[in-house]
Amino acid sequence: MNALQPSLALIRDIEASEIEFMMDRMEAIRDRPGNPEGVEIERFGNAVCFYSKTMPWPAFNTVKGLAEADADRIDSIVAFYRDRGRAVQFEAVPALASSNLLRKLTEAGFYPSGIHTSMYVQPERREAVPAYLNSVQASGRGPEQETISIEALREDQLELYAAIHCRGTGLPDAGIPSVAANNQVLHGRPGWQFYLTYVDGVAAGAGVLFTQNNKASFTFAAVLPAYRNRGLHRRLLDARIDEAHRRGCGIAVGQCAYLSQSHRDMDRAGMKLGYVRTTWTRLDG
Repeated sequence: MNALQPSLALIRDIEASEIEFMMDRMEAIRDRPGNPEGVEIERFGNAVCFYSKTMPWPAFNTVKGLAEADADRIDSIVAFYRDRGRAVQFEAVPALASSNLLRKLTEAGFYPSGIHTSMYVQPERREAVPAYLNSVQASGRGPEQETISIEALREDQLELYAAIHCRGTGLPDAGIPSVAANNQVLHGRPGWQFYLTYVDGVAAGAGVLFTQNNKASFTFAAVLPAYRNRGLHRRLLDARIDEAHRRGCGIAVGQCAYLSQSHRDMDRAGMKLGYVRTTWTRLDG
């Protein structure tokens, strides 16, 4: 049962969990010999600015933790990214971003370009059965049984994980070596746990958990297209909620697109809507 109730303290915990896992992830990538991805992390007041020279995607070049007290720091933050030839996106969290702050973003040439959902649950014991039978409809043959299992990722499976990561999210296979390298530094790092889910012994999906300061974050999950609609994502959620409970976490947080399949799976897993935050992007790109 989800006993956590909406409050300003809860919203701050949810945002903190997102900042903590991103901070630990980017620090681990930055600390690779020679910092090959050119990662930098800079603070402006409450705002935490993440940047990567070689990874241009918004997730690696974003500003988290922005608050009313940072309204007059927006120009300095924009200059930080401009000096590095990178566009920046800001994240604004309801109840933490005032109308004055949003007005300042608008005056700086930014507009709300997207929304993203943060879900939460109070971790509890789940029936984390290592393997189970799932009924599926076989084409032209009626229902069949398939065995589904979830196992911890071994270090020698990082290439496999990276392949699922890329193919499950629509990234090209050319990105597999980079994804593998950037997650190798997380595998075995305190707080991080990787999972693979199998269908009849074939790796079909992956999920990642990060725990710190009594908070858990579901940092990633993907299922290969051929294995979707089998409940694999839900099973990955249950396994991570169970592990978060085992680690003594008081809250577990996950992000998803609003009304996406992931959103529906999180709702079925007992997760509640924490907030829908907005992403702010500059009009001139």
